[in-house]
Amino acid sequence: MTRQTFLGRTRILRVAGALAGLTVALAACTHADEAAVTASIPEDYRARHPIAIEEGSQSMVVLVGRGRGGLSAEQRADVMGLAQSWLHEGTGAITADVPIDTPNARAAADSLHEIQSLLAAAGVPPQGLTVHRYRPDDPKFMPPIRLTYPKLKAVAGPCGLWPEDLGPSIKNKSYYENRSYYNFGCAYQRNMAAMVANPADLEQPRSETPPYTPRRSEGLEKYRKGTTTATTYPEADRAKLSDTGK
Repeated sequence: MTRQTFLGRTRILRVAGALAGLTVALAACTHADEAAVTASIPEDYRARHPIAIEEGSQSMVVLVGRGRGGLSAEQRADVMGLAQSWLHEGTGAITADVPIDTPNARAAADSLHEIQSLLAAAGVPPQGLTVHRYRPDDPKFMPPIRLTYPKLKAVAGPCGLWPEDLGPSIKNKSYYENRSYYNFGCAYQRNMAAMVANPADLEQPRSETPPYTPRRSEGLEKYRKGTTTATTYPEADRAKLSDTGK
């Protein structure tokens, strides 16, 4: 082997080694920052259909006739009930939409004065009511007075989404992996959000309230005397089945 041939082979080996090292370094740099995504849809139905807290609205209508001004007894009770609910859950002012230029516009104005008096008597401050007068599209009809206020509510969904088949299919990976289908648990979450009385209970517990002192004192007195602390219900025997005919 000549000297030139030996030097040529040496250079080739050096170049091949450098290329191999560069390839390994580039491969390491290329795949270092890649994130492995294994599943885009959560398996837990609570994470797949979460209950969210958002601001909604609560409203009621007061039907007003043409010849009668003021409210009926049932309408007064409805307005007082709305005022009590606003004091507990309202997040903004009450808006009263009152019609104008209609056959019942005069009666609606008289009814509005009584509504304002009822709300003030229930504890709603003057700045808690905003009056908005509107003109309906068809003045022949007698539109009602609508009372609306914003409130927090819990929502979930929408339900009824079926991105994959339920049965065996090439496109349905959940069937072969024995995973729950996408719409599973959505109705439960939506019903739970609709039934909760205070949406804040889903985020944090309520603070403790003072105990009922008379009941606690009675229980401690019975315990001191050595008697049973259970509550007796005289009406409990009335629910028993009759022994007649036995």
